[in-house]
Amino acid sequence: MPRAIRFMETVLRDGQQSQIATRMPIEDMLPILETMDQVGYEAMEVWGGATFDSCLRFLNEDPWERLRTIRAHVKNTKLQMLLRGQNLLGYHNYADDVVASFVKKSIENGIDVLRIFDALNDTRNLVTSIRAAKEAGGSVQATICYTTSDVHTVRYFASLAVEMERAGADSLCIKDMAGVLLPSVAYQLVTEIKNATRLPVQIHTHATAGIAQMTYLKAVEAGADIIDTCISPFAEGTSQPSTESMAMALQDLGYRVDLDMDKLEAVAEHFTPIQKRFLDEGVLNPKVLQVEPKALLYKVPGGMLSNLINQLKELGVEDRYAEVLAEVPRVRADLGYPPLVTPLSQMVGTQALMNVLSGERYKVVPSEIKDYVRGMYGRPPVTISRKMRAAIIGEEEVVTCRPADLLEPELPKLREEISCYAHSEEDVLSYALFPEQARDFLGRREDPFYDVPVQEVNVSIAV
Repeated sequence: MPRAIRFMETVLRDGQQSQIATRMPIEDMLPILETMDQVGYEAMEVWGGATFDSCLRFLNEDPWERLRTIRAHVKNTKLQMLLRGQNLLGYHNYADDVVASFVKKSIENGIDVLRIFDALNDTRNLVTSIRAAKEAGGSVQATICYTTSDVHTVRYFASLAVEMERAGADSLCIKDMAGVLLPSVAYQLVTEIKNATRLPVQIHTHATAGIAQMTYLKAVEAGADIIDTCISPFAEGTSQPSTESMAMALQDLGYRVDLDMDKLEAVAEHFTPIQKRFLDEGVLNPKVLQVEPKALLYKVPGGMLSNLINQLKELGVEDRYAEVLAEVPRVRADLGYPPLVTPLSQMVGTQALMNVLSGERYKVVPSEIKDYVRGMYGRPPVTISRKMRAAIIGEEEVVTCRPADLLEPELPKLREEISCYAHSEEDVLSYALFPEQARDFLGRREDPFYDVPVQEVNVSIAV
């Protein structure tokens, strides 16, 4: 009996996040959801990552309503989300009560599988979300953020997998957000993890550097159970390899692929004009569709690349792209080789941008970078040098405990602050994660004149 390889479809989350900065509205998804439900995917990634922020900030959508809508149309396929551990979907650590409530509500609103990671692979930052997911009946996919440095060896990642299994994971994901996992290393890594644990292993990579298909093949040969792919119109480039192409290739190699190819063709036909629209509007930058072998040097994830291009475009300095890209690995080395995954990818990218544009390295340092150096995000993989610490935070002490241990419960205060607009715990949680954006969204929902500027009218009476 041929071994079955299962697929997770990413077009509704990471595929579109990597190529169009998560700007796809629910209207583009609705007509095809029921067909996607019949394809035979292991799961569909539909929520988490940047979708929550993007719904509130750019699309004027309630992210919770988006999830409920997708769940109403997808009856048979598991829905999966990406969760940043103690960071949830935001960019800093939240108190344990916020984390537990958010995870519980995510599952209640339709999520089956939570892919939970910590940007620093600090498992202390996964404990609360894993416990909350298990208590709410969700499936936990604990996630290893793959990156390279002298510290990040195959042995290091295998021991991390064992730690995650002990913490309660139901499955494991090797998350190669920059597309830099080489085929031979993928083979070694999957082999070691399968030998060290009893859990299913899922592989996530990006086609940025042009090696993703080879990486998937070697991972599958080593025993990987599930691969992440994206339907062809939003595949390749900074996204994942094409679902249809990987399915046909693996079938030809003798693996069992339980996907309905006719339904896949219908899904591709649906997204083709949508991709063209984003291309015509300039939201989809052709740069993110190109092969970028330098990603193997710079370790820059697809979503980070597309965001970086957008930042440079807004600032009118697109010609500095190569300089900023070259500065990224230098900043990463200074900061102890953190994996470039949200929120660290945005933080390192922003610091690289500021270093280049200001003309002096670390002349301008964002507060998030200062908090990171203070230890507020967790343990860096490599200790940051005393000289670099002094340049960024002076003589301040560095936190050594689990950062969330320093946080008091936050929900009672948050409920009170947003009580004038919140109808539900979900509304409160939106406000907890993105206070400004959620207040504006909820305010517009409740009051049609919420964001209408006050106008002063001076009336002069002629005598």
